[in-house]
Amino acid sequence: MTPLSPTVSVLMPVRDGGEHLFEAMASVVAQTLDDFEVIAVDDGSSDDTRAQLERWSTQDDRVRVIPSPPVGIVAALEIARGVARGRYLARMDADDIADPRRLEVQHALLESDQSLVGCGCGVRYFPAELVRDGARRYEAWLNAVRSPADVARAVWVECPLAHPTFFLRSDVVDGVGGYQDHGWPEDYDLVLRLHGAGHRLANAPEVLHRWREGRGRLSRTDARYAPEAFLRCRIHHLLQGPLTGGRDVVVWGAGPVGKAFARAIQERGARVAAFVELDPRKIGQEIHGAPVLATDEALEIRGPLHVSAVGQSGARARIESLLEGAGMAPGEHFVAVA
Repeated sequence: MTPLSPTVSVLMPVRDGGEHLFEAMASVVAQTLDDFEVIAVDDGSSDDTRAQLERWSTQDDRVRVIPSPPVGIVAALEIARGVARGRYLARMDADDIADPRRLEVQHALLESDQSLVGCGCGVRYFPAELVRDGARRYEAWLNAVRSPADVARAVWVECPLAHPTFFLRSDVVDGVGGYQDHGWPEDYDLVLRLHGAGHRLANAPEVLHRWREGRGRLSRTDARYAPEAFLRCRIHHLLQGPLTGGRDVVVWGAGPVGKAFARAIQERGARVAAFVELDPRKIGQEIHGAPVLATDEALEIRGPLHVSAVGQSGARARIESLLEGAGMAPGEHFVAVA
C-alpha cells in the first residue's frame, strides 16, 4: 500500500509516449527507495499511453494516473505537483531510464545536507547512434557540475541540473512559485528562481539517469528551448539578480556571442560600459556604442558586472582565471553566460 505521505512524488507528464513508456515505468517501479508515488499526467495522448499507464496503476498502487486534455508540459507538471504528497519532488521523462539507485542516492544526498534544496545527477545520452557532438559536450559539461559552488558558477551558462533528474524539496519549489510558463525553458527558469532566492543546489556525481536522445524531443522542436529563448530567460533573471539597480555590464568577448548578449541586454535597458577583447585589431573600436578595451584596462573596472560571453573552447576558464586573479568573485563581480 502506498503511504498517505510518501517520501517522494515522481512527476511524469507524458503525451504520446507509448513507444518507450514501458522502459521508463519499469525503471521507476524498480527503485531501491520504494517509498514513492508516481503521478503520471496523460497530457492528451492519442496513442496507447493512457492504457499503458492504467495497466501500471492496476499492477502497482504507487502509480497514479491523471488524464488531462492537451495542456503542455508546464501545466501538466503543475497538475501533478498540485496533487503530490511527497516531501520531495522527482522528475521523470516517459522515454528515459532511471538507474535503480537514483532516488535512493539523491534522497541520501539531501538528507545528509540540509542546506541543499535539490539536486540532479549524472546523465548518459542514448542510443549512441543518435547522440550528436553537441549533446556529448553538454553531457560532459553537466557531469562535471557537482558541488553547490559548481552549480552557482555554471548557472548562467546553461541549466546545471538535467530536468529529468530533478530531485527537489517540495516546500521550497512551492515557495518560489512552482513551474511557470514564460515562453522559455521551464526547468532553467525554476533553477534560476531557486538560485535567485539564495538556495543551494548540487548534482549527485554518479551517472544515474539514461537520457534518451531523438529528433522528436521538445528541446529540438519547440521554440521555447531555442538558444534565443535561453538567452531571454538568462537576461530576465540577471536583471532580477546581479543586475538589479541599473548596474552596468562589461562584456568579455566582442565576437558573435558577446555581441548577441550585449544587444539583448541593451534592449532590456541595461548599459554596456565596455567590451573586452584579446584581439588587438578590435581594441579601440566601438561596438553598440561601447568602447573595446584590452584586458589590463578592463581588470581595473570595478562596479559593473563582468560577463564572460565567449563561445570558444577554453575561453571561459581563461577569462574567469583573469578575473579571479584580479580579486573578483564569481557571482558577485562576474558571471559566465557562455
